[in-house]
Amino acid sequence: MMDEGKTAGAPTVTEESKRDEELKASDEAVAFMASIEPEELQRCVFPESLVAMSDGGRVLGEFSVSVEFTRRVQPCLLLHAQSHGAIDGSPCGTTVTAYLTADLEVLEEDYHEYIKLDNHSVEKRCHMVQHDRQMMINKCTTVGEEMTKECVSYPMSALRGLVTEGSSLLLMRLMALRKKVPENMIFIILDQCLHINQTTFSELGVKQIEVCGEVMEVFGVQRMVCSVKASSSTWQCYFLDDGHLASRTQVGSPVTMKLLQQPAKTDKGPEKVPLVWEEDMQLHSQYLERKDKLKAEHASYLREQPEIRALLSEFMQDLLIMKPDNIYHFAREYFLSFSSNRSSDSNLKTCST
Repeated sequence: MMDEGKTAGAPTVTEESKRDEELKASDEAVAFMASIEPEELQRCVFPESLVAMSDGGRVLGEFSVSVEFTRRVQPCLLLHAQSHGAIDGSPCGTTVTAYLTADLEVLEEDYHEYIKLDNHSVEKRCHMVQHDRQMMINKCTTVGEEMTKECVSYPMSALRGLVTEGSSLLLMRLMALRKKVPENMIFIILDQCLHINQTTFSELGVKQIEVCGEVMEVFGVQRMVCSVKASSSTWQCYFLDDGHLASRTQVGSPVTMKLLQQPAKTDKGPEKVPLVWEEDMQLHSQYLERKDKLKAEHASYLREQPEIRALLSEFMQDLLIMKPDNIYHFAREYFLSFSSNRSSDSNLKTCST
């Protein structure tokens, strides 16, 4: 039996919480997120997959990411990332599902990580969601039969420049497409202990590597994640010209994620993204606003003209009673009776037939 769980409430004013308040994203990082254009996001909407390989070339698992446009309270991006494989014969995996605004602000994210050991399993789940300009975070850690729960919240004003596991993947795609990582890219994160910490992105430059048997030029982005109680971790990712990942490695790990099959080529020449208004967040938002405005205007007109509903109701009643074979002829004759100049209209119809 699992115990009922230990619950941690909101952080108290301790040295750690004071430290959280002092950690902030750099102005350059915040400006980068604010500079993202809809056209850039369009180029980021695609799926990709890599395989996890050992130093000896043995396949250990898979890694996949998909990005698409969707809508919740507002138009947003849905990112889904998943990895699964085995470490020393023990199955493990991670799944991330994130809803992001156009400037990569997190609306909601669900994170799930597991590893199945011989004598017990370890599972971590963390869910965060915005509500009333507060980020509510619930984390559940299960080790064997013991479960620990943590619940914290932060005002969104304290999370300016927040990057999560989900948004960081999209952020690096954007940097790779720009082929430039500005200086001082310091963002904030929520670490394993749910404390505010920092993560930095830096440029690794351009180099040539072998991708699918072909030597190709790739652009590198490095991400360093800080932690209060654990050592920092560093990831190095290299991207193709179109933003697809070519390789992804955690520094110090014997496992490398590699692209084994080149993505399908698009039309040659200057890259142009076809305009699909349903997937363009700005156009889709304008469409919905216009739709709501028209619905309100139509409803207002119907309220001011109650005879419309009465007229249509009577027509439907007569139609269902008479059950005519030619509905168009029946409708013409029915509404013709409301004309103030029926004889003229009848003569006109006779002459035109």
